[in-house]
Amino acid sequence: MRYQGKITTWKDDQGFGFITPNGGGKDIFIHVKSFKRSKKRPLGNELVSYEVQTDKNGRLSAQNVLYVSDAKDKPTTIGKSIYPVYFALLFLVLMGVAVFLKTLPLLVLAIYLCTSLLTFLLYWQDKRAAKDGAQRTPEKNLQLLSLIGGWPGGLFAQRIFRHKSTKPSFQFTYWATVILNITVFFIFASPLARRLLGNLLGS
Repeated sequence: MRYQGKITTWKDDQGFGFITPNGGGKDIFIHVKSFKRSKKRPLGNELVSYEVQTDKNGRLSAQNVLYVSDAKDKPTTIGKSIYPVYFALLFLVLMGVAVFLKTLPLLVLAIYLCTSLLTFLLYWQDKRAAKDGAQRTPEKNLQLLSLIGGWPGGLFAQRIFRHKSTKPSFQFTYWATVILNITVFFIFASPLARRLLGNLLGS
């Protein structure tokens, strides 16, 4: 027998959530592998139909899950577009050119590359921790690293590991750190800003 309900809780990092049945009742556990004929991962609030079984832990579990209406569940593009990756690569390449032309200190590029590598590794570690149920990396740490220059590494990790790429609240904060970082970079990278900073340090 098939039932209908709404996915009211979804933890994409761990690939599971809960369905609230139409008309009320006990929430039903749902795993990403329970979806039938669909590779689209849910975000939450999708209407679905499903069958109910009792899993080995004795809890009600949804099986053979189908989206009620694909028209209502338009696939999200948040965190999936390839264009931001091109932008990050272009940004790093232009920084490299600026260093080569001696218009940007090598130290600045080194900071971006090192923090990007560290950010990338922390995303990878957090993805593994989410799968293994281990201690997670606080989101504020990932965002702080993005703010100080690790956002390219964070972006690459989001695409490669499919981690934090579909969580709207995280993506909003992440792109806010990117914009702030780039804004500060261009302000201090401008000749006028460097001249003023040199005058202040020389005074």
